[in-house]
Amino acid sequence: MTPAPLRIVRRAVPPHGPWPETVPPVLQRIYAARGVLDPAQGELRLARLLPPESLGRVAQAAALLADAIARDAHIVVVGDFDCDGATGTAVAVRGLRLLGARRVSHQVPHRVTHGYGLTPGLVEHLRALSPDLVLTVDSGIACHAGIAAAKASGWQVLVTDHHLPGETLPPADVIVDPNLGDDAFPSKALAGVGVVFYLLLALRRHQREAGRFTGPEPDLSCLLDLVAVGTVADLVPLDFNNRLLVSAGLRRLRQGLGQPGLRALIELAGRDAATLTASDIGFAIGPRLNAAGRLEDMALGIECLLCDDPVRARELAAVLDRINAERKDLQQQMVDAAEALVAGLPLGEGGGELPPVLCLHDEAWHPGVVGLVASRLKDRLHRPVLALAPSEPGSTLLKGSARSISGLHLRDALAAVDARHPGLIERFGGHAMAAGLSLDAAGLGEFRAALEAEVASRLSPELLRSELPSDGELAPAEHTRDLADQLRLAGPWGQGFPEPVFDGVFRVASWRRVGERHLKLALQPEAGGTELSAIHFGGWTGQAPAGRVHVAYQLEPDDWNGRRGVQLLVRHLAPL
Repeated sequence: MTPAPLRIVRRAVPPHGPWPETVPPVLQRIYAARGVLDPAQGELRLARLLPPESLGRVAQAAALLADAIARDAHIVVVGDFDCDGATGTAVAVRGLRLLGARRVSHQVPHRVTHGYGLTPGLVEHLRALSPDLVLTVDSGIACHAGIAAAKASGWQVLVTDHHLPGETLPPADVIVDPNLGDDAFPSKALAGVGVVFYLLLALRRHQREAGRFTGPEPDLSCLLDLVAVGTVADLVPLDFNNRLLVSAGLRRLRQGLGQPGLRALIELAGRDAATLTASDIGFAIGPRLNAAGRLEDMALGIECLLCDDPVRARELAAVLDRINAERKDLQQQMVDAAEALVAGLPLGEGGGELPPVLCLHDEAWHPGVVGLVASRLKDRLHRPVLALAPSEPGSTLLKGSARSISGLHLRDALAAVDARHPGLIERFGGHAMAAGLSLDAAGLGEFRAALEAEVASRLSPELLRSELPSDGELAPAEHTRDLADQLRLAGPWGQGFPEPVFDGVFRVASWRRVGERHLKLALQPEAGGTELSAIHFGGWTGQAPAGRVHVAYQLEPDDWNGRRGVQLLVRHLAPL
């Protein structure tokens, strides 16, 4: 499958400064290109966190929880089967216990058995626990039937979510969601784990004002490592408020103060906790937690996050590591099959453009991995991609996961299809860049045509042209270990605040193939300077690279075999 043609575009750098001399000019221009124009805008201190009381309905929610704690009610936390939901569940359980709740338990829906969120089936399952109050985390805003069933059972329901609401809200006692239409909370980018952390901050304030603390006030900062992991893994934009949360959580992890389960996952992933970054969370920690919910049961991941015994935590982390290895093998098989489907699409005589959105389905696919397939193909083809699989073997109910590109709000597009074709989609939800849905297999053809028409009306040809933003060229003397270390720790980088990428012209001094798909290169900057080591994952095309190339790359520390060097992580390589 041929990747989409890509054009390197250098970021505009607005006027900025002054900065201290300790901040190199390269980093100053990187910050400025991302809207951080002076040191004050770059200060990531928790004191600058948006106040909890500014989140809509959080005071009502805190009062509801405080009353439940005072009457020793049984609080059941219902999470979600992804990393955001797992970390959010762990934050809720740990935080409620810190704040005086004595009867707290948790339940996570099984992807196949219960489906997403608080469903009527999960409510039936919860009856054995006899809850007094159900607290949803990272879900609930679309769970009308399940919440109605819970209310009919006599339970109170408190929803904490960050997904976009539909036209009507479920009948919960209180809903806390920064994306409710009337919520003036300035940061709409909170992940589910961030929303429940804010609720705990408000609950602590409520308990303080009610005189409920007889000793030292609980320190909720011990939960920030979990908040950081869930926020990064859920790919929400790292606006200033989220960067504050992630930065504080990373500091705890770097200091060795993280939860035992996270410390064990970091060790098993081969990462150095002292220099851990948001990228490490996104590529090494988050996937190991997510794998449990994708292939087995996220209860295992939550148990790891709630475990306080380091030995047991490492045992649980080892199981998650094994499941993740299975997930990677399955994902590669599914990606290969998806690429074959794309290669077989009818494009007319002489070929032609792919559809503006790809809607792919295979009876053999696993519903827990379709989101990863959609993400991989979206990156390669620069098209929104929806991948669907049977909800369980032999079922006619399809579960789909979609990923978008800049310029297309996925959930809005699905809502428009749903409005024009009532009943075609069984349920859907999500964000601008990611969404999920379920529909009957009999309606797949009609849905595919409707989605293609809707996306075509929303995406201009310009938006379908793949571009890689660059932070410009580095001088040969700037390819240093000091700069690589500064860039690594200068984030946190992530969605909406991307890692620095540079570009320049190099001569290929030598190259060799590594494994089946990768290239190891020695590159000589055309402007002079020392030869640089480079790695291009997935860069093997079957032909030797040209002698002179235009390269987009990240500058990274390289400690292989004890050396303190640098390496170029190639993002794009084109012959000149």
